[in-house]
Amino acid sequence: MTHLTEIGMFETEHAGKYIQQLCKHFAHKVPVTFDDASGQADLPPGPAKMIALKDALRIEITGEDQTALTRARYIIDSHLERFAFREGFTAMDWQPA
Repeated sequence: MTHLTEIGMFETEHAGKYIQQLCKHFAHKVPVTFDDASGQADLPPGPAKMIALKDALRIEITGEDQTALTRARYIIDSHLERFAFREGFTAMDWQPA
């Protein structure tokens, strides 16, 4: 089965902090693994792999179809909107992989 992948970028100096927040929050509902610089959450639409770069948060989402990617983008963006409100976050810059 073919899966679709998108990569989202958010310029921030606090990527590691956001990975921690996302993973701890998602861990209440889905399996997650994470450390200070990376994480993975097995979201219902598909896995989300997070990496803290020097000046950005990079998240790769994978889903079976466009609907799954739309759901995964919404899950990530809506949570970051709450966690990164001090930075004026609205949505990641999502691009096809």
